[in-house]
Amino acid sequence: MKMKLIDWIGFGLVVLGSLNWGLIGAFNFNLVGYLFGPMSITSRIIYTLTALSMIYAITYAMVLGRAQKKKIRK
Repeated sequence: MKMKLIDWIGFGLVVLGSLNWGLIGAFNFNLVGYLFGPMSITSRIIYTLTALSMIYAITYAMVLGRAQKKKIRK
């Protein structure tokens, strides 16, 4: 299954969100807040897009799982 541009964008946002949470957990450093200001409108947009990307990633993984099951059954 070939990945579309939206898939790559979503994947990139999920990776960046995971990196940010890792930095928060390990070093108590919020990269998004540092770059764009704590809870600025830009930070909120980035957080929202990251959450939507995670939802998209979950649905994408489910589609891939179904495609794999169909492939195995043949």
